Amino acid sequence: MVKGKTVFQEISQTMNIVQVGLGPLGQKIVRFALERGSINIVGAVDPAPDKAGRDLGELCGVSRLGIVVSRDVGSALRGRKADAAVLATVSSLSAIEPQIAELAGVGLNIVSTCEELSFPWQTAPEIAARIDEVCKANGVACLGTGVNPGYLMDFLPTALTAVCQRVDRIKVSRVQDASKRRVPFQQKIGAGLTLDQFAEKVEAGTLRHVGLTESMHMIAHRMGWSLDKTTETLEPIVAETDITTGYTPIAAGMARGVAQIGTGIMNGQEVITLAFRAAVGEPESFDRVEIFGEPDIESTIAGGVNGDIATCAITINALRSIVEAKPGLRTMTDIPAVAFSAAF
Repeated sequence: MVKGKTVFQEISQTMNIVQVGLGPLGQKIVRFALERGSINIVGAVDPAPDKAGRDLGELCGVSRLGIVVSRDVGSALRGRKADAAVLATVSSLSAIEPQIAELAGVGLNIVSTCEELSFPWQTAPEIAARIDEVCKANGVACLGTGVNPGYLMDFLPTALTAVCQRVDRIKVSRVQDASKRRVPFQQKIGAGLTLDQFAEKVEAGTLRHVGLTESMHMIAHRMGWSLDKTTETLEPIVAETDITTGYTPIAAGMARGVAQIGTGIMNGQEVITLAFRAAVGEPESFDRVEIFGEPDIESTIAGGVNGDIATCAITINALRSIVEAKPGLRTMTDIPAVAFSAAF
């Protein structure tokens, strides 16, 4: 696709993409893309021994597609052209930087599920600047998005403030019954660990919801707020009784999930509160945005948004916006509005 075309010209075409990363999330993205019918997957990349060399369709649990999973981008694109790459590999910004540089170098716009890429300008300014530079040099745009970060706890609350004359404080709460989420997510939040194991993983930095700080900075940037500091707390949610609804039995006294709270402070006052709670056996799931100002606004999504479905969907829906965006490292607050599209 060519930047600068109108939406009406765009939707008469299909989108050619390369899928990079074929873990559980990447495979679901492939299935979602195929269901749309307007997205043409021309190549796939994953160097893992159990994935490289296999037919993409068979790997993703659908019929054969005649696309062999390649170990590298060059092999995946040999003799083919693509508009964009969907990059579903890692959460770490430093780890994904060389992958982005490689994709930008072959002229591909990029939509990634990397949480730390969602708004890295304050948390990792040097890496963000390098990514921005390599994308601009190659005339492509790059976006980190997902359900959270990327939408529910950052973009959505900023969009809801459009009708406000004054905003004093924003609070976002995301509460999930993790038994309905994929196994890697349940493992990431510590479900089924002893409290000692939970503490060890927290200390090692391998157990936390990634992206809460990035979400606070995205909100602050959009509001025009200059934060004095951000803080995060993280505690286990302890099972009071035995639980069998998750991927593994959880005995009373073990961790069934995590409670994580991020706060943004400006002029000594708490202006942003992000409360993330995900646990197996949580009695109620919901997503709630509270805006305190003129007027006050409260918006609640009863039952919450299924994170696995939403992350795959928003990644696909963002493709049209990213090929229309200005070259460089973009965020959800500075690209054409993302929405569902049955055609590209």
